Amino acid sequence: MNICGCLVHVAQDALLDARAQMEALDGVEVHAQSDDGRLVVVVEDTDTAFASDIIMSLHQIRGVISLTINYHHFEDLPQRPSAAAPHPET
Repeated sequence: MNICGCLVHVAQDALLDARAQMEALDGVEVHAQSDDGRLVVVVEDTDTAFASDIIMSLHQIRGVISLTINYHHFEDLPQRPSAAAPHPET
């Protein structure tokens, strides 16, 4: 599990479109927006992309001026055995 809390600064004239593009991406949630174009965004790994790759794609959205990672949490999730896997004998 990989979770990043980001502050994204977007140009005023592109704010609504940029926010909509971010919210359309898997693994991205916009939690807050200020009047001056700053967004509080949480990005997490998905089944198909790492959070780091998603963050790099946010930089490509028109109007994004800057993106900083202000929080990062990473932990290895325990591997769960498949339902078809035999249980180890004790």
